[in-house]
Amino acid sequence: MRNSVSDHSFYIESDEEDDHQEKHLDKSEENGDGNESDSSNYSNDDDDNHNDRLESKPSSYNPAWPQSYRQSMDIYSSVPSPSLTFLGTPSLTRLGSSFLASSLTRRHTPEVLPSLHKPLISQAEEDQPPQRRSSHTLLPPLPSRRSAIKKFPDEKSVAHELPVSRQSSYGQGVLNGINVLCGVGILSTPYAVKEGGWAGLSLLFIFGLLSYYTGILLRYCLDSQPGLETYPDIGQAAFGTVGRIIISIILYVELYSCCVEYIILEGDNLSALFPNAHLNLGGYQLDARHLFALVTTLAVLPTVWLRDLTVLSYISAGGVIASVMVVICLYWLGLVDHVGTQSKETVLNLSSLPVAIGLYGYCYSGHAVFPNIYTSLEKRSQFPAVLFTSFAIVTALYAGAAVMGYMMFGDSAESQFTLNLPTDLVASKIAFWTTIVNPFTKYALTMAPVAMSLEELIPSNHTKSHMYSILIRTALVMSTLFVALKIPFFGFVMALIGSFFTMLVTLILPCACFLRILKGKTSPIQVVTCILIIIIGSISAVIGSYSALSKIIHSL
Repeated sequence: MRNSVSDHSFYIESDEEDDHQEKHLDKSEENGDGNESDSSNYSNDDDDNHNDRLESKPSSYNPAWPQSYRQSMDIYSSVPSPSLTFLGTPSLTRLGSSFLASSLTRRHTPEVLPSLHKPLISQAEEDQPPQRRSSHTLLPPLPSRRSAIKKFPDEKSVAHELPVSRQSSYGQGVLNGINVLCGVGILSTPYAVKEGGWAGLSLLFIFGLLSYYTGILLRYCLDSQPGLETYPDIGQAAFGTVGRIIISIILYVELYSCCVEYIILEGDNLSALFPNAHLNLGGYQLDARHLFALVTTLAVLPTVWLRDLTVLSYISAGGVIASVMVVICLYWLGLVDHVGTQSKETVLNLSSLPVAIGLYGYCYSGHAVFPNIYTSLEKRSQFPAVLFTSFAIVTALYAGAAVMGYMMFGDSAESQFTLNLPTDLVASKIAFWTTIVNPFTKYALTMAPVAMSLEELIPSNHTKSHMYSILIRTALVMSTLFVALKIPFFGFVMALIGSFFTMLVTLILPCACFLRILKGKTSPIQVVTCILIIIIGSISAVIGSYSALSKIIHSL
């Protein structure tokens, strides 16, 4: 898992050249000339130039864990150029190609874990002078944009090795935002209306508005100090090393829970298509749901072993298309095929409204990636517009599916509206198979950040062995199967994730970090708004989590 000697020497040479260039730039700035040689690739907007200067300054937010967060979330949230590698060290050519040819992420790099010689938490490191590092330090030092562009134009051995900008445009940022926000939660929106009634649908728009505002707060936090690039960085700036670790654990557990949801989803939908499937295994009878959950786990296991996930990340961009396709199929079945049941509809259901809170909250669980999207934008001043467009499109999709699904099935709506669809119609089959195929590309990307964070804890004398990484990833995948079989309630598990984890990550923590980091620099309106959002998020988390847990325990 360690780079070859030639690779290592290349990076050292690149870093030395980069350091020389940065010293030259710093000297130029002292003389009143702050323009960089590649300034044509940056916006002339004052806000963008300010952020570029912040980024070039040293970063002091570099604890040993998690170092892999930035890279793993870049892979999880964006669409790089395809490349395929199993556990192992990629060649320098492919590494440089993947680094330069990434079109939607500014710092995407393949998932490579070098030997780690640091403890979990290094207190002494916080006392050291700031170094020019960030959360990228898990990977080998890569050439900067200036040095990379200088070195690679003469390389013509690979056709796609072109010095493409690592910064994303407005449209690419919107695509990444939609891809992160719009997931399997769209399947449960009719069920959420069933649980809360028509009046409860207003929660979708309320949470959307609040989530958009807290996304903007994350931007203010990132701009407050140099070196802040990720959500854990913000947590450390606000609450120290403990804050960084707690926020990281919350984010990783949320991602792990989403993988459990994928296994439950596959088992439910495949067993609906093939209800008579079964298997006798060592005297144990596996019904359709258990069988397909096991088959799904075995199918995704090799994808989790991949060390370079850019192929899956490229394919997973189809998640946006898949969500739109499923909604179109739902409307086709309702308006053209006239599928539906004559079930009564409820205006307001107070008894199960807490479950709806968690389901609607789950729809906006993208804040873990918003810092990555922000720092990857070519024009960072466009971030509010990127975020607004993403939220508007996603909310329209969620609301459209919720309204049509509940009008079709009423109070008989299942936790996934695909389970209400007849299996003999063409539109139903398209919706089923789109829903089934999509998680196969998402699972490995969602589990990758969790696996990479655990691999950082491998003792330094064992990091050369790939077997430890394989064992960790295999154990994670099999554990999601175990949890999915023990708690096979898609809607209730989603409600629990949305109530507890999403409320923390989306509403409570952004406001708390904002108030702590920008203490004394906030307006009274901002303070009151943040406190109000924290109260709303806390109440929603408590009553939503209690209701979801109660229903899970009762169902067991």
